[in-house]
Formats: sequence, structure tokens, C-alpha cells
Amino acid sequence: MAKWTPKHEAPEPLEGPVVATITGGTILWFALFLVQVPFYGWFDDRDLTWWVWTCLAGAGLGLIGIWYVRKRDAAIKRYQAAREAEAEAGAGAGAGHTAGQ
Repeated sequence: MAKWTPKHEAPEPLEGPVVATITGGTILWFALFLVQVPFYGWFDDRDLTWWVWTCLAGAGLGLIGIWYVRKRDAAIKRYQAAREAEAEAGAGAGAGHTAGQ
């Protein structure tokens, strides 16, 4: 049996409001945790306490995710600014060099 390999290029990754998406998801996980806490006894009677703790874990991991995507977003912006500065410096140096000849 031959291994299947795609015969077309992969599409570019989608970029969107990543920080807002992760923040919204984190808020949702924490809200679900808060909604379930008053019913902890009900969950405990049915051995479903993992539902409550899963929501808390989702909120905690979301906080790590917010930190990560904010750092990533800042790094992408710094890289783009550095590339623009290099392009402007290169264009300015190139124009000055040709004007001097």
C-alpha cells in the first residue's frame, strides 16, 4: 500500500485576532468553571467532578496561552518594524549612492 502524499501546496496559515480569540476562550472556560462550582456536590455524587476541574484547567492554560500569543504578536510586530527599517535604510543608501556618481 502506497503512502498518500498531497499533490498540491498547503495553503497559507490563517491569521486573525489571535490574542482576542485566546482571551475569549479563557474567559469562557473560567465562566464555565464559576457556573459549575455551586453544583459541585451534584457533580461529586455522579463522579463527574472532572467536568469542573477541566474548566479550571482550561482557564489556567488559557492564561498561559494569552501570555504566549501576546509575546508572539509583539515579536512579529518587532520583526516587521525591523524589516521596514532595513528596507528604508537600504533604499536611502542606494539612492544616495547613485546620486553621488
